[in-house]
Amino acid sequence: MDHETGRGLASLIRRERIAHLATLRGGAPMVSMTLYLPERDFSAFYVHVSRLAWHTQDMQHDARVALSISETDDRRADPFTLMRVSIRGEAAQISGGPKEAWLARFPEQAINFELADFSFWKITPRDARFVAGFGRIHNLSAAELSATSAAG
Repeated sequence: MDHETGRGLASLIRRERIAHLATLRGGAPMVSMTLYLPERDFSAFYVHVSRLAWHTQDMQHDARVALSISETDDRRADPFTLMRVSIRGEAAQISGGPKEAWLARFPEQAINFELADFSFWKITPRDARFVAGFGRIHNLSAAELSATSAAG
């Protein structure tokens, strides 16, 4: 992947705030919208979720997950030209977490820190598939994904 394409990926991950989180529920895929916070070097992605949510219950049973991040649909003629990345990884519940950074990114979420059922989960990437536009596809290892963080 060239430097410019890497910059596009880094920009996408930093700019967007919504991802779709895929988990396994009873042996079948389940996808739900979530907010996410990337580490500066893309070595981890954090979600702050309720234990009442299906995706949280799913991660407690099977740590294999995927995050799908896409450019916001701007109503262009060909939406297949939108950039998107799917990141496969392992999720683990953590104590503490990046609360200050989370609130800087999502100030309206402060209420969730007053609720006992919310906790941080850290998703450690295994690999990723980046589509920079129609026909511009890149398969990345976790190390290659992390390396793109320096491009942006």
